[in-house]
Amino acid sequence: MDSFVSGAGLGLRRGLLSGLQETAHGQLDFLEAAPENWIGVGGRHGRALRELSERLPLLCHGLSLNLGGHAPLDMDLLVAIRDFLDIHQVRGYSEHLSACAGECGHLYDLMPLPFDDASVRHVAERIRIVQEVLERPLIIENVSAYARLPGDLDEPAFVAAVLEEADCQLLLDVNNIYVNSVNFGFDAQAYLAAMPSERIAYLHLAGHADDASGLKIDSHGTPVCDPVWQLLADCYRLHGVRPTLLERDFDFPPLTQLYAEVGRVRALQQECQP
Repeated sequence: MDSFVSGAGLGLRRGLLSGLQETAHGQLDFLEAAPENWIGVGGRHGRALRELSERLPLLCHGLSLNLGGHAPLDMDLLVAIRDFLDIHQVRGYSEHLSACAGECGHLYDLMPLPFDDASVRHVAERIRIVQEVLERPLIIENVSAYARLPGDLDEPAFVAAVLEEADCQLLLDVNNIYVNSVNFGFDAQAYLAAMPSERIAYLHLAGHADDASGLKIDSHGTPVCDPVWQLLADCYRLHGVRPTLLERDFDFPPLTQLYAEVGRVRALQQECQP
């Protein structure tokens, strides 16, 4: 992927906006934003976004394409996203390998898909349509889940099959692998090993919460835990160092603490370089 990003970045949230304007230089290699949260935003916030996107490379991570759903793709949204990506010279655009809308409308959640060949073909066809409208490649992300639908594939085989059928790239979320490995009792290392190295564009890293039911919840509201840090290091050693983004969506600590986590990513990247 030409003119992509490198190093370690941070998710751009409005709660972090003013602090990032003042301190991001030298602390971060790139930012990532959800376009749905910024399309049409003007005024002070719009100017701040434009200023940051001119100073740091910007990636976008979508929330609502509904790649795995059966409702028609929202063409108006796709055109708006394409224009946003062009305006801000966004280096790469990713979306979730999930469904997020049904007959009743938008679900405001990421719903699991059946892991079977029919679902592979359905998602791949929608990815191809999205790429044609956006006039750029789409990167898909493995998602966290709390239920499994019937299907004859396991999750790594399903993800790899979609990547091959759609001929697209992967945003590998290391925390989601860990969360799902605990929730569904599989080997996170085997999942990592099953991912095709040549299709991994970049990585996500985040914290999660422990639910009273015993489930791990992909909350993005806590620091990254030690097992996820270890899984990130294992991923670098297995697939090579990739650009890596820290996600934090709420309960924001001082930016110095987030920069420290980003710094730990950078240290691991240097340690794992061949």
